Amino acid sequence: MPWYRKLHWQIIIGLLLGLAYGIVGAAQGWEQFTAYWIAPFGTIFLNLLKLIAVPLILASLVVGIASLADLNKLSRIGGKTIGLYLITTVIALVVGLTLVNTLDPGGSVPAEMQQQLEETYRDDVGEREAFAEDAADRGPLQPIVDMVPANFFNSASDNGNMLQVVFVAFFIGIGLLLIPGEKAQPLIDFFDSLNTLIIKLVEIIMLTAPVGVFGLLADAIVSIAADSPAELGSLLSALGYYCVVVVLGLAVMVFVVYPLFVTLFTRKSVPEFFKAIAPAQLVAFSTSSSGATLPITMEVSEKNLGVSKEISSFVLPLGATINMDGTALYQAVAAVFIAQVLGLDLTMVQQLNIVLIAVLASIGTAGVPSAGIVMLVVILESVGVPSAGIALILGVDRPLDMLRTVNNITGDTMVASVVAESENALSDVNGVMQMGTNDSGPLTTAASETSSTS
Repeated sequence: MPWYRKLHWQIIIGLLLGLAYGIVGAAQGWEQFTAYWIAPFGTIFLNLLKLIAVPLILASLVVGIASLADLNKLSRIGGKTIGLYLITTVIALVVGLTLVNTLDPGGSVPAEMQQQLEETYRDDVGEREAFAEDAADRGPLQPIVDMVPANFFNSASDNGNMLQVVFVAFFIGIGLLLIPGEKAQPLIDFFDSLNTLIIKLVEIIMLTAPVGVFGLLADAIVSIAADSPAELGSLLSALGYYCVVVVLGLAVMVFVVYPLFVTLFTRKSVPEFFKAIAPAQLVAFSTSSSGATLPITMEVSEKNLGVSKEISSFVLPLGATINMDGTALYQAVAAVFIAQVLGLDLTMVQQLNIVLIAVLASIGTAGVPSAGIVMLVVILESVGVPSAGIALILGVDRPLDMLRTVNNITGDTMVASVVAESENALSDVNGVMQMGTNDSGPLTTAASETSSTS
């Protein structure tokens, strides 16, 4: 496939064209033309992302919970697996929030540009302030009350009520596990088909991303820089700084947190672990999809790490659905960065809300490229940050998506190893030390072929 037909290159081209148009449009005073003829394409793209958010969470979360199959039989392994996935997701969020608050990438944007951004999103800021005032008068248990909807269809009509959708999905998933299999299977099949449909719809929506990015960024640049185009350099510098913060957070997870778990809870050495999972990491990087990488992930876990098939067949498919550490870290950094750029000071309560929503929503994030963008829209709206701010980061999402998928796959294999060790189902294998031999050669070759065709 020619490079110019690959989606990530098309998005980058859309970003560059939007930036170029924004600079020229700001200098030439094309604000009205941009608002009438350019901005609507960005709005349509943003609305499509919002449209798919509720069914994406509902279907994938119900399917993920229903995949446990038998709570009585798998309660021990399932508890360990879900517990580890939630722990590493929380760690990822804490790492991300710590880095973005400490390094403050959005703070490098000049105060003048922050003021212009605040003017651009004045209505959204006003709604956020009103929401904050209302929240101050609520009781301590009101957030729990708000999670339980009185009318699901009312909740599904507002992306700001996403926690209620997550609650309903959990409720349905657990209920399906508790009723007879023959009664549950038709609904499980329905949600599974719905989940497959939504994944395809996300892929279709992402085909419009280059045009959507162009429209969103062009409109943002023209609106922001019409009075002071010289400030654009500072905005682009802050965007590069944001990328550094995300990559640093992912590196902490992959090279510090996961190796620590491997060292403390398994007999595997860290070099052995990384050598074993290298083919899966390569495929994850090239496809940006945990789901597409799953067959390779299971193969390296069983053949190279020595995880039993019983453990890998349960832990890894579940991980491809609910373990999104890299995505959660990225969402935390991106949400706070956008708020910083817009001059919005998120309180500690709001950042804890990001942690809660990201942990729950990561369970429902499909393991396909760019699904994290949908969840970012959910998180931004939930904490009162204008979701149109994703225009600032969409252009660099693809390379970061590739890296965070590697993070997710590394976390999946780490959890599989730890759970297998705890169940005495982690054997010593020699394949790890023989990656160049005939035993492991086909696996490495398959990974390379997959990478070259992605």
